[in-house]
Amino acid sequence: MTVRPVPGAALLAVFGMIALGECLARPAAEPPAERCGATRLHGWIGQPVAALDDQYLPETMRLIRPGDMASPEQNPGRLNVTLDGAGRVVAFHCG
Repeated sequence: MTVRPVPGAALLAVFGMIALGECLARPAAEPPAERCGATRLHGWIGQPVAALDDQYLPETMRLIRPGDMASPEQNPGRLNVTLDGAGRVVAFHCG
């Protein structure tokens, strides 16, 4: 029996397939926008902030008005609501 060395490209392909299999086997992490519910609120963009229904909002929420200084700390569960000068919702994001 003769043992032949495996070409480098074939060996890389095998290890690449193993690594890809590991990535596919793991459940995907929850997208950041889903931690605070920002994506489900996009229908409220353009509405006055007073129109937001409390039942759809998380406990931790921050309103950011033009000129406000927002703290740099990040909290993936906190909903940030960005408002325009008229008090209408411009955007939702987590952080």
